[in-house]
Amino acid sequence: MSLNKDINQRKFRNEHQKAMINMIFSYNWLMENTRKFLDHYDLTNQQFNILRILRGAGEPLSTLQIRQRMLDKMSDTSRIVDRLVKKDLVRKTVCGADRRLVDVVITEKGKELLSQMDAQEDDMEAVLKNLDEAEALQLNSLLDKLRNSQD
Repeated sequence: MSLNKDINQRKFRNEHQKAMINMIFSYNWLMENTRKFLDHYDLTNQQFNILRILRGAGEPLSTLQIRQRMLDKMSDTSRIVDRLVKKDLVRKTVCGADRRLVDVVITEKGKELLSQMDAQEDDMEAVLKNLDEAEALQLNSLLDKLRNSQD
């Protein structure tokens, strides 16, 4: 379907307005599809993001460092980390260098969960199946160009 049909709007002021609305609509569509995938693992998008950040870091990170790396900068990182602690997917410890800070590390259970999810990456990426590799590269380049125009 086209954006016009999806949101039942026949005309846009110009292509820039249509592109902006299309990105917002597509973001919401993508997040909904991602949520459906993550529901199978009892994770939210933000929880999944934090687990991947911690696994990639390979070392303890403070909640501030996690927040700086998150895709959703508006997230309440401390609250999300606490929920992951309750699921035994991460562990919090007092920072050795600064006792006012808390370090967060991914647990073995957290690593195992991500490993299971890695095996299903094709399912998660299936939402992009209509794009070939060159189109995905072009989309990435255009999105990078868009964000860099504000510098």
